[in-house]
Amino acid sequence: MPTQTENLNVLAFDHMPSPDEVKARVPLTERAAAAVIAGRKAVMDILDRKDPRVFVVVGPCSIHDPVAGLDYARRLKALADEVSDVLLLVMRVYFEKPRTSTGWKGYINDPYMDDSFRIDVGMERARKFLLDVCELGLPTATEALDPIAPQYYGDLIAWTAIGARTSESQTHREMASGLSTPVGFKNATDGDLEVAINAILSAGSPHSFLGINSQGQSAVTRTRGNRYGHVVLRGGGGRPNYDTVSVSLAEQALAKARLAKNIVVDCSHANSWKKPEYQPLVMKDVMHQIREGNQSIVGLMIESNLEAGNQP
Repeated sequence: MPTQTENLNVLAFDHMPSPDEVKARVPLTERAAAAVIAGRKAVMDILDRKDPRVFVVVGPCSIHDPVAGLDYARRLKALADEVSDVLLLVMRVYFEKPRTSTGWKGYINDPYMDDSFRIDVGMERARKFLLDVCELGLPTATEALDPIAPQYYGDLIAWTAIGARTSESQTHREMASGLSTPVGFKNATDGDLEVAINAILSAGSPHSFLGINSQGQSAVTRTRGNRYGHVVLRGGGGRPNYDTVSVSLAEQALAKARLAKNIVVDCSHANSWKKPEYQPLVMKDVMHQIREGNQSIVGLMIESNLEAGNQP
């Protein structure tokens, strides 16, 4: 018998339902689809300067309790209606948590939070949660981490982020080129903005790469490119980059790359020194820049929840 040379560190290949199977169990409704389409169009219009509003991606750091998450969504929807003349509120719905080393990797990966890693359950529950939020008439945003996951719930997303740890990844740039949403690329964890700019250029071009189709089969995915890529300033290297000088430098870098001057500022992470209570200070500074005539800041990201601190 030949010596085994593959899968030496793999314990098992557990069955995973196909995207079509999950969608059949949690089908897209007309009301949810309308919220997705309207949300995407509004963000695109803001990026194209057809809509003077600022879009704000706001919500919990990540979803772990769908009941509490939906409570938050209802409250956010009420606020969204109040401020809709000046702001487009998009709910942050993050299911995947990129880790520097180890730790809980999110609701999809381990929905029971007990190391059972029922990804099949997590994926279906994640889709159901997104559907519930969209049915409120509230558009959603998420971070695309696993390149297969968008096939399962991408039809319920209005805006996508590519994180600081993955903006330099060819896999994620290729994936972004085929996403149906506008995509914000964060600067690198060390503050490097060139990574995000190169990501926008790459994602704006056609790509061919390995992926899966809606039946769950391996497939060569061919994309046309995504022209709605933009940068997200999240600070890095021990310093923030939301200030006037940093924004001006970002504008110059985008102009040099012949890209639209579309900038989103993340009020958390290094911009708030990882202290949630500093986020309002960042937001006030950015809004002051907009009131003073800045034309490039088109959006904000804010982390918030029902209660301060860690959630039960």
